[in-house]
Amino acid sequence: MQQIVGGSMATKHSKDLDPAPASRAAPTPEADAVTPGADAVPTPGARAVTTPGADAAAARLRRVSAAVARLADERIDYRFKGLPPDADGDTVGALAAARRSLFTGGFTTPVLALSAESVEHNVRLMETYAQRHRLAFAPHGKTSMAPRLFEQQLAHGAWGITAALPSHVRVYRAFGIQRIFLANEVVDPAALRWLAAELTADPDFRLICYVDSVRGVELMDAALRAAGTGRPIDVVVELGAGAGARTGARTEAECFAIADAVAEVGTLRLVGVAGYEGEVPKADDASVRAWLRQLIALVAEFDRAGRFGADPSEIVVSAGGSAWFDAVAEVFAEVPELSGPVLKLLRSGAYVSHDDGHYRELTPFNRVPDEGALQPAFRLWTQVISRPTAEQAFINAGKRDAAYDLHLPMPQVVRDARTGEIRPAAGITLTGLSDQHGWLHTEPGTRLEVGDWVGLGLSHPCTSFDKWQLIPLVESDGTVTDLIRTFF
Repeated sequence: MQQIVGGSMATKHSKDLDPAPASRAAPTPEADAVTPGADAVPTPGARAVTTPGADAAAARLRRVSAAVARLADERIDYRFKGLPPDADGDTVGALAAARRSLFTGGFTTPVLALSAESVEHNVRLMETYAQRHRLAFAPHGKTSMAPRLFEQQLAHGAWGITAALPSHVRVYRAFGIQRIFLANEVVDPAALRWLAAELTADPDFRLICYVDSVRGVELMDAALRAAGTGRPIDVVVELGAGAGARTGARTEAECFAIADAVAEVGTLRLVGVAGYEGEVPKADDASVRAWLRQLIALVAEFDRAGRFGADPSEIVVSAGGSAWFDAVAEVFAEVPELSGPVLKLLRSGAYVSHDDGHYRELTPFNRVPDEGALQPAFRLWTQVISRPTAEQAFINAGKRDAAYDLHLPMPQVVRDARTGEIRPAAGITLTGLSDQHGWLHTEPGTRLEVGDWVGLGLSHPCTSFDKWQLIPLVESDGTVTDLIRTFF
């Protein structure tokens, strides 16, 4: 089995970085490590500040761990496909503690498995990568929507977790996450009322949110004033990635107009700039780096114009999906000295499980192999339920079980129903998916029988996680050690 990451210029200054992460040995000076307690990452000529410190980081992690631990008390029943029918009524914790075999322990097909070893490898690799490049890291939680994985990411140095929607933030807050980067503008009054209440009730809750229009600022301000917010929401101006790209202001003039609008209201506080380089039209290395340098130039212009105040405690610059984080790391190293410590925040998400298709082709580690390699962690186990001809077979998994938006699943291995032997899926191709069936083409002489299990590699983690509410975490020998709950 497969091993089932314009005003006056403010005064320049620098502050010390607290080097000690939570529950870990202090890094060496050469490592320039970003730690779970680090609020900002040093730029050349200006060291970053850590206000909460390692003790506060450890406390944040304990809060998340306590909430995640309660997931073990959930009862197993008909809601969770692929789990053993004889485990109905047991708790998730009891099933995990039983350490059943995925193959002989009563699990039914199709069943999605997540490699424990590969997830741990990927999380550690991106922790090391962020440290090496002096980046803070807020992995995008929309990929998995799995608090158990968020906990693992936070334990391995993540500054916080990125969200795309207020509904994501609600899940994160339910599991005690204290630092959230909301990579969208929020103009829904009901969502803003809830966010205001969360910020008022919890002084330790840190939220950073996009703004990308003057109208958006007006709507946010109106809703927050009506809600009687106790403290402002920290916002970053989103710079669009170019003509025809997704969200974000298109020009420097528009960005300054948004910053001016923020300055006129008391419900928002401008703390930086952000964007998503993955939306650069016809992206290549040169165009992505050019856009990232525009982002850096914008934050420097804002700082020179005093947009962050006279003595900002932190200035945020954020980018970084899963395809260009090497370019982000290199260009963010060029951030000039600013009037406050800089939080250089990377937001990649798909690394946690990686995949066998889209991100296997696009990962920046293909360009920088000396920095490591991510491991695909997903395998969808299916069963042959029909073998009508020598060239055709059908498995019991389809569009409701497997991601198919970027690539079709890829047969990788066959587990022989007679012997339990696992062998490569030579001569087998998946040619299509129905709702509940996978269409296999088999070459002449291919060994494949009704009852055999076929293990599929998947492409696109975001549309793999969202089809499964409870995913077995499996060791390389097939032992199920935990179950990953998702909340989509």
